[in-house]
Amino acid sequence: MTTESPRWFKSSYSSNGGACVEVAANLAASRGVIPVRDSKNPTGPVLNASVDAFASFVAGVKGGEFGAV
Repeated sequence: MTTESPRWFKSSYSSNGGACVEVAANLAASRGVIPVRDSKNPTGPVLNASVDAFASFVAGVKGGEFGAV
């Protein structure tokens, strides 16, 4: 079992408007997950997305599948 801690970061596209998520991509290789959390609530719940699911999500965002905000 690994004891590696998540290293959280926000996207460089984040405008610091408060509606941000943070990810800890450093756990992809060791645990096979990408943890995601609300940057406004760093002690709150964490969603652990599989590497494949997160890659599909990112591809969808880049491809405009979710529309503009």
